[in-house]
Amino acid sequence: MVRILSYAVVFILCVTSCYAVKVVNVDAICKNVTDYTFCSNLLNAKPGTSRDLVSLTQYTIDALRVNVTNTVKLLDSLIAHSGSNFNLTYHYNMCSELFGIQKGALHTFEDVDKLFKTGDYESVVESMKTIQFDAFICLSGESPSDPPYEDTSVLPKYVNVVNLVAEIIIRMLSYVINT
Repeated sequence: MVRILSYAVVFILCVTSCYAVKVVNVDAICKNVTDYTFCSNLLNAKPGTSRDLVSLTQYTIDALRVNVTNTVKLLDSLIAHSGSNFNLTYHYNMCSELFGIQKGALHTFEDVDKLFKTGDYESVVESMKTIQFDAFICLSGESPSDPPYEDTSVLPKYVNVVNLVAEIIIRMLSYVINT
């Protein structure tokens, strides 16, 4: 009798823990972002079958880190090839500071990892908003009153991807915070 009761308790615990994991509805997350198709493609590209909110958010944070790293590498190359064009060099150096390891987006990931693992999702959202603001400044100039910088390189595409991925993370974590 005790053995049957033990099995019943284990079964109930397993069933309860399975339902405690929040499975992500990709459509519900992506319908509120700027680029639905980009969001859906990114979230559905996660390898494996795990679609719970925590693992999918971690996957998306990792994807953002890769995109920021690639943006920094691109900026290093653009700076090296900007020659004597002062405005171009200045612009790329400013963007490099916004995305770099010293005090930019790459530096932010040191905190984001800790905050996410401890469940401080509000602070992760604030970090993502900072990355989005830095992306905006990189594309538009040093202040919101500056006209957009006319960059003909691929940098605007890279920065746009960073902005979109940060937006997806904000939406996913807002879903967690509000439920």
